[in-house]
This record gives sequence, C-alpha cells and structure tokens, in this order.
Amino acid sequence: MKKYVIILAGGTGKRMGTDQPKQFLEVGGLPLLMHTFHAFYKVDQNFAFVLVLPGALREQWQQLCESYDFQIPHQISGSGPKRFHSVKSGLNRVPENVLVAIHDGVRPFVSAQVIENCFLLAMRKGSAVPVIPLIESVREISGSLSKSIDRNKLRLVQTPQVFLSSAIKQAYQQPFSESFTDDATVLECAGGQIYLVEGNHENIKITSPADFTLAHALFSQKTGL
Repeated sequence: MKKYVIILAGGTGKRMGTDQPKQFLEVGGLPLLMHTFHAFYKVDQNFAFVLVLPGALREQWQQLCESYDFQIPHQISGSGPKRFHSVKSGLNRVPENVLVAIHDGVRPFVSAQVIENCFLLAMRKGSAVPVIPLIESVREISGSLSKSIDRNKLRLVQTPQVFLSSAIKQAYQQPFSESFTDDATVLECAGGQIYLVEGNHENIKITSPADFTLAHALFSQKTGL
C-alpha cells in the first residue's frame, strides 16, 4: 500500500520570539523542517511527501531548498487558519486507499522505530497514534479546588498519527470544532477507533526558546558533536 506523509509547517514563530519562522530555524547545520523530512526519508525513500506551508513562506522555503541543496521530492499545499484546515488542505493531495501519516514539522526527533510501528499498526487496525506516559503528578482543576488524577491512566500524544486515508479524509469533511486538538480527535468524533503506539520521549514539539535549546542538546547527543 502506498504511504504518504503530510508535514505541517504553518507556524510563524511567535512563541519562539524570533522573526524567522520556527520551522526554518537552524539546528546542526540544517533548518528544523529539513531534519523532519530526513527522519522519514531515512525510513523509506518511497514515502510521498506533502508539505503544508503558508503561501507567504513558500518563496523562502524554495530559497532554503536551493541554499541547502535539499533534494527530497515533495508537493506543497497551502495552510489554513487552524491546524484542522491545514491538515484538510494536505489531505486534498492524498488519494483514497493509501496510508497517510500526519506529522508536525517541528518534531524532528521522531525515531525510525516509532515511524515504522505507526505504519505497521495503521496497516492492521486503520489508525496509529504515538503516546508516552506521564512522569509527573497531575491534578484536575475545578474552580478554586483541585484533585489528583491517576497519571497511569493518562498519556501524552505525539505525531506522526497514521491512518487509512479514506477514513481520515472522510472525517475531515465534518465541520471544524475547537475540540479538535489533533487528528485522532477528528477521527474519533466521526466514529473512528484510535489505536496507540509507544512514542519516543525525544520526539518533542519545538515551540519555545527552551525547546530550541533542548533541540541543540538532542542533536549534539545524536551526532556526538
């Protein structure tokens, strides 16, 4: 079965506090977004890539591709006002009856094992969402009061989230809701079943200066530099 990868890169870098979009910031000699592409390309060079990018950033991305001699083939689709609309835009480039992974462009440290396991489970079950356990205590707030929650019953959700394209494309035909925090919630709202895969703790989403500092440390650890 053909495999597609939608990479979402619609951020502007406001929380990062930089003029440069966060996905274009450099770590280890390459923009973060290129590291994300490479994480998937190393697993399977036959992945069909769709990059979801704001129209205003398309020229800058093309210049970066030339400057860094970036050769991984990909289509580009425009982003929308919300993540929901950006994913829907990317899915318009994906045919029926294939597997499709939807991944945050600023998660460059997803492991090959997680990528492979997500596609394998989605092939068998129709969906696969990587998660990791919580390591800190959790409390639920209700007004001025709070109560402890058993963290063993909770998981932190990551990407890539992988689905049969026919099911996730159909789910994205429903109206947008603020409750849609990721692709799993969209499919679930449409009646789909979500199956979980163990993620990797290094698969952080880089959205703040502290995350960027950690990204440098992770890259140095990975490369030994």
